[in-house]
Amino acid sequence: MSGASPAVQVATGNDDSRVLRVYGRRNSREAYALRDFLTRSVVSFEWSEIESDHDSVQLTGHSLDDAALPVVDLPDGSRLVQPTPAQVADRLGWVTRPRYREYDLSIYGAGPAGLSAAVYAASEGLKVVLLEREAVGGQAGYSSLIENYLGFPQGVRGSDLAERARQQAVAFGAELLLMRGGVRGEFRAQQMIATLNDGTTMVARSNICATGVKWRRLGVAREEDLLGRGVFYGAGTSEAAYCVGEDVIVVGGGNSAGQAVLNLSAYARSVTMVVRGPDLSATLSSYLASRIKDRPNVEIELNTSVTELIGDTALESVGTRNTRSGHLRHRDARRLFVCIGGAPDTDWAKDTAIERDSLGYLVTGPDLTDAHLEEHWPLERAPFYLETSVPGCFAAGDVRRNSVKRVASCVGEGAMAVTFVHRFLTEHFS
Repeated sequence: MSGASPAVQVATGNDDSRVLRVYGRRNSREAYALRDFLTRSVVSFEWSEIESDHDSVQLTGHSLDDAALPVVDLPDGSRLVQPTPAQVADRLGWVTRPRYREYDLSIYGAGPAGLSAAVYAASEGLKVVLLEREAVGGQAGYSSLIENYLGFPQGVRGSDLAERARQQAVAFGAELLLMRGGVRGEFRAQQMIATLNDGTTMVARSNICATGVKWRRLGVAREEDLLGRGVFYGAGTSEAAYCVGEDVIVVGGGNSAGQAVLNLSAYARSVTMVVRGPDLSATLSSYLASRIKDRPNVEIELNTSVTELIGDTALESVGTRNTRSGHLRHRDARRLFVCIGGAPDTDWAKDTAIERDSLGYLVTGPDLTDAHLEEHWPLERAPFYLETSVPGCFAAGDVRRNSVKRVASCVGEGAMAVTFVHRFLTEHFS
């Protein structure tokens, strides 16, 4: 390069005092993690790609060998060298300690269900804490545009919707603890006791699990090695602006994959949509399918699966196989976005009395099995509709068995769960 790469502002926001700068290499997994976290957190930042000593000296004051990339310059003039997203969040003042020893309600997961529960619980006077291990928004935060959510006729970015909900919950008095995840849960003496990943103990009278799902993996060789180095999970909201002139691939046939295709096709030279099924209409909303088919730079490959990821330090090409004809194909691609659904984030429940189904989803209300209830359920009444097999512990959103995987449904379940929390608290603590 003849000079430093231009800085590109990639997140929303109009308050210049919040702008920070991130410097790193193109295929850096650590730099991607920072961009992804900041984008989902609706933080304005500038990204500068560094690939030469000249760039590095000009932007960081050090050669490539000595710069220890990625580097983050904060608005207050301080610099973080090779920080994690958690360290950046801490310096931004987002990582705090619990204010109380015990809460009326603890909510795990700040996706649409958890945020909705926090808004309704706090607005109704409960002492509530909302815990999130990463960025606010959950999987919805990855969405470049949610168009079928009530009240937003022009659509809304998932991260923007989550940020509005966060502000609303906090305004009502909900306490938000970021970078906190549960590693072990206990239920005793009408208390929900969780040990968090930082060693903190969280005690509450009731609990709502809204931890959602984790991105499902492709299950092919080198996938983990190339994560953040050309292989990404989700709709690519933090990466779309860097796909100009590139040929990219999106894997999946659901709405999240469809939104990713539309978002990326506005930047990339071409987008190939790799779909395992025989027809888009079975898994994709009709309005998305119509738009995708109208995009001239989008190619749809049905009955196709990814079989190979090729690249040493970064993704270089992708191998696919047509499941009907058996035809194998390799195409050059520097970026591949995986949107094939998820698996429930419920490992924390494996040593508790909470019933999970064979896929790991939390079983609630009428779906609870008689055998499990006979062994674990201590009350004379039947479990409430969103209640797990532990009294006072509820589940809402994608983490729950047989839930409807839509943002509106998650929001509704979060609000409904709070109604049952009130009944439980009245029953046991009045």
